[in-house]
Amino acid sequence: MPSVSLDNADTAASNDAPVPDDHLMLAYASGDRAAFDTLYARHESGLYRFVRRLMGVRLSSEVDEVFQETWERIIKARASFSPERASWRTWAFTIAHNLAMDRLRLSGREVSFYAHDEDGDGLEAGMLFSRGVLRSEAASHPSTEDIAFWRAAGRRLLACLDELPDEQRAAFLLQQEEGFTIEAMSLSLDVGFETVRSRLRYGLQKLRACMERYLTALGRTA
Repeated sequence: MPSVSLDNADTAASNDAPVPDDHLMLAYASGDRAAFDTLYARHESGLYRFVRRLMGVRLSSEVDEVFQETWERIIKARASFSPERASWRTWAFTIAHNLAMDRLRLSGREVSFYAHDEDGDGLEAGMLFSRGVLRSEAASHPSTEDIAFWRAAGRRLLACLDELPDEQRAAFLLQQEEGFTIEAMSLSLDVGFETVRSRLRYGLQKLRACMERYLTALGRTA
C-alpha cells in the first residue's frame, strides 16, 4: 500500500479543495492521526444516519453500538484499505451495512409499523421522499406553507422504510441518501447487479404504495 502523508495530500490537492477521503485514509494508515480526525468529522453524521435508518426503531437501542463498531473496524482495517478496490466512502458504508445487517439477522426482526419523527428530522426525510419516491425536484426549495406537508410526509416515509425488508431498505438508503450506483452496491456487497436492481424496484413499489395518500395529495400516481 502506498504511503501518503496528510501534508503530501494537501500539496496534491488545490488550496481550496478538501483533501479526498482516500488520501486521508492512506495518510492515517501511515500514522497521521489528524487525517482520521478529519475523516470522522466529515462522515460522522452520514454514517450514523445510515445505521440508524437501516436498523429501524426496533433496534434503535443498538444503533450507537453498531456505529462505534463501524469506526473500530475502520481503524483496525486501516492497513488493508486500498482505493484501487473501492473508494473510502464505499468501503466504510459497506462495513456499516454489513454490521447493521448482521444485527438485524440475529434479532429476528419482525416487520411492524412505527410512526416516528426521529427527533424532528421529518423535514429532512421529506426531501428524501421527494428525491427517492417521487423522483422530483418539487421539494428542493419548499415554501413556508409547504413545510408542514413535507415534515408529515417525511415522518410517514421513515415509518414506511421501517416496514421494508432489510435488504430493500438498505439498497434504497445507499442509493438515495448516499449516492451509491447499482454497480457500486453490486461490487461492494458482493450481490448480483440484477439482484440489487430488483431490491430497488420492489422497495420503491412498496414505498409508493405506503406513501399513496401523499402522492395523491401531490397529484401523482403511485
